[in-house]
Amino acid sequence: MTAMQWFFSFLKKYRLKLLMALILVTFASSLTIINPYISGIIVDDVIKGGQKELLPRLVLLLIITTLVRSIVKYIYLVIFETTSQKMLYSMRDYVYRRFLEEDFTFYNKNRTGDLMSRQTGDMEAIRHFVAFAIYNIYENILLFSIALFMIFTVDYRLALCMIAVMPITAVITRKQLRAIKPAFHNIRQRFSSLNTFVQENVSGNRVVKAFAKEDFEIEKFNKENDSFRDAELTAASIWRKYVPIFEFMANFLTFILYLVGGIMVVKGSISIGKMVTVSGYLWMLNNPLRMAGWLANDFQRFVTSVEKIYSTIKEDPIIKTPSHATPRKQLQGEIEFKHVNYRAEDDVILKDINFKILPGQTVGIIGATGSGKSTLMNLLCRFYDVTDGEITIDGTNVKDMDLYNLRKNIGMAMQDVFLFSDTIEGNIAYGNPNCTFEEVQNAAKIASADAFIQNMPEGYDTIVGERGMGLSGGQKQRISLARALLKNPSIVILDDTTSAVDMETEAHIQNELNALEGRTVFVIAHRISSIKDADLILVLDNGKLIESGNHENLIAKQGYYYTVFNHQYGEFDKYTNTKQKGGSYNG
Repeated sequence: MTAMQWFFSFLKKYRLKLLMALILVTFASSLTIINPYISGIIVDDVIKGGQKELLPRLVLLLIITTLVRSIVKYIYLVIFETTSQKMLYSMRDYVYRRFLEEDFTFYNKNRTGDLMSRQTGDMEAIRHFVAFAIYNIYENILLFSIALFMIFTVDYRLALCMIAVMPITAVITRKQLRAIKPAFHNIRQRFSSLNTFVQENVSGNRVVKAFAKEDFEIEKFNKENDSFRDAELTAASIWRKYVPIFEFMANFLTFILYLVGGIMVVKGSISIGKMVTVSGYLWMLNNPLRMAGWLANDFQRFVTSVEKIYSTIKEDPIIKTPSHATPRKQLQGEIEFKHVNYRAEDDVILKDINFKILPGQTVGIIGATGSGKSTLMNLLCRFYDVTDGEITIDGTNVKDMDLYNLRKNIGMAMQDVFLFSDTIEGNIAYGNPNCTFEEVQNAAKIASADAFIQNMPEGYDTIVGERGMGLSGGQKQRISLARALLKNPSIVILDDTTSAVDMETEAHIQNELNALEGRTVFVIAHRISSIKDADLILVLDNGKLIESGNHENLIAKQGYYYTVFNHQYGEFDKYTNTKQKGGSYNG
């Protein structure tokens, strides 16, 4: 499917309405032949011929024609506008749904500003084309053709003089379309880049202020703004080159008419009335010529926008539900990684990972930054697919499972906490919007969030800012944890969820999680205190599973885990022993 075929798939739903509107355009355009024709009769038969009794009827006909044409034009303008809005609604909805279907790889490759541009500026260019350009292009071609035909009926010699500009118009329009296309592509690219820059800096305004980099960011913004301005001016320079030519040709037609027509009137070849009639048709020739450059711009802007949107959504997501997915409504939580390898482009992230988890077990995952801890869980949730090996849940390969059911059974509190601009209750209930307030509060209590929420002025009805602005890191983490638990999932993943909370709060959360029965829990952490009570601890280093076992087993091995434990607890133990002996410690 091409970009244009994709666009017409949305437009064909409204083809009958558009056809009716174009018929009305044809009717309204046809009525334009009446007024110049009557004007000629008034000059020849009423003014020169003395048939004054015809004047009232002719004037009444002029008024009726003008009134009918105005009404018809109003009707088809409404049809085109409402059709454009309805079509745009369907298209925007489709594109948004495609965005939601896309996987992590898609969002890794596409910037937020680019995607926002697809849904805003590009959509508006398409709407403008449907609402304005379609009927204008058709109407102007129709008016030009009707005017030439009517001038032929008056005097073929004048018509031949008028038609001489058509080949020139066609050649210039074609040249303009070819010249303007890359310019509009550049405009859309620059607009997307500017959009991305503004979005990132508005979202990261606290970082900008913390480092006092306002002047630096303004300078960068000015460069992006200058690029966008230059792209617009480059496009403007193209139509500035061609539009005056169309304007000149439109005025040249007037010159031809009055020069050639005036000579013919003087010689008696045509009457003054016929000259007036042809003059009345002249605007029907001039207006299309004047509009040609502008409509060519609108058309090319529309084509560019359609191509931009389609190129963004045409590829199917890599991660999707198989055609014959294994039906599994409720998972038990038995998980096994079998010789799992994962590569991202040329980077090897995970190498030959093997382990098995029984339902209801708590699993701790520890390792240096970049060792592959979060990737391990991303593969389990099928945000990415393994390169080699397989991951099974309750004996079923995750690739054979329905994506919706798989992820519905997993509650994940991510490392990068994202809260929506909504109430705290709305954020916690995000995974289960039909739950009761009691369920929301119970999840908050487990996450040790209820106390600080109750102390807020509006309690659970407190609106949190974008991305949770206004809350501390620990508060956001606890709300994120409550949101994950409220789903009542079979598998819970806590990705460094308690890193920003104090030790006492962490201990409370751990006790509450341990009290939950029948759930397989993964805890990714850097602190030993977060995972030392886990049934199984996995130690990752450089993408490899180098150690596994419970806390006592790993301490006895005196390997990587033992070293980390000593780094985190050794100084603490030394300090504690010194205090007990009544001494001082200045370490």
